[in-house]
Amino acid sequence: MKRLVVFDLDGTLAASKSSPDAEMVSLIHDLLGIVRVAVISGGDWSQFGAQLLSHLPADQRLANLSLLPTCGTQFFEYTGGWNRVYSEDLTVDEKEKIVSSLDKALGLNGLKSPKVWGQVIEDRGSQVTMSALGQEAPLEEKKHWDPDFSKRKMLKVTLDALIPEFSVRMGGATSIDVTKPGIDKAYGIKKLRDALGVSLAEMIFIGDALFPGGNDYPAQEAGVACIPVRGPDETKLVIKAISACLDGEQNGASSGVGTGAWAR
Repeated sequence: MKRLVVFDLDGTLAASKSSPDAEMVSLIHDLLGIVRVAVISGGDWSQFGAQLLSHLPADQRLANLSLLPTCGTQFFEYTGGWNRVYSEDLTVDEKEKIVSSLDKALGLNGLKSPKVWGQVIEDRGSQVTMSALGQEAPLEEKKHWDPDFSKRKMLKVTLDALIPEFSVRMGGATSIDVTKPGIDKAYGIKKLRDALGVSLAEMIFIGDALFPGGNDYPAQEAGVACIPVRGPDETKLVIKAISACLDGEQNGASSGVGTGAWAR
């Protein structure tokens, strides 16, 4: 039986840097009533608050929710309030090298946009994130910038050569996330395993970037069962299916009969 459902945020629970709609919020809240849930995303803690937490009911079900901002380099749990368990922060020198390399990679690949909205390169403490059109770019602009990931794949190849000592992953619609080596969503998954006492076999991960180089891919590399989605609408269908199966297992267990759908 699955005991923990882990989600990516942008492109999975909601559009890039947008909040989940009312139906998604209701589905997440219902899921929290039957199983532990975690969200791992490239966004920082303030983005989690504005994008997700401000829309979820502030009730006892939050104790079933774990949040891992900046691709799992930070971990927050709810114990009557949100407490940070750890943060794998980059040093000043590391950040400077990453920032200069991101800027250089944009130039080498001819991908510096003549028009940007907000910061292009953002220091998130434990992660540096490059958003090619700026952190506040309109969603429609971001959707059309790199729909096939070809631009970000070029950037990753360049960055892997410039800063091989760091982990470089493709994030949201226009972003590249850089963290310390080995600090990615696989790291966050293993932290969840240790903190919650949930084995990898008892987890399931849902994300939209479950391909080599995508920032969700480390979850698959960690050995967790994964379900790729192409956006929030598909995620809703997955949540409904998981909720139905888990409810069936719990009811079956109480009556001595189990479906076994999530046990294999």
